[in-house]
Amino acid sequence: MTEKVSIIKNRAGIHARPAALIVQTAAKFKSKIFLQKGEDRINAKSIMGIITLGAGYESEIKIIADGEDETEAVETLDKLIQNRFEEE
Repeated sequence: MTEKVSIIKNRAGIHARPAALIVQTAAKFKSKIFLQKGEDRINAKSIMGIITLGAGYESEIKIIADGEDETEAVETLDKLIQNRFEEE
């Protein structure tokens, strides 16, 4: 299992477009991937789960992956978050 904490840097937080990007990116990996905010943990391959997570600007999100490509999955999703979902 691989984990990494990432901070949401885009001003709008995770809304529909970033949620869709996360799901599309996570779907490329075979590993089980989760996003966790506080005590809430959701499947990163579920757009509704991501939107209901309510991750706003400067929220701390833990990316958790478990499987054969877990390290690459975590690093790729972290990079997507750090690049502000290519919005800014």
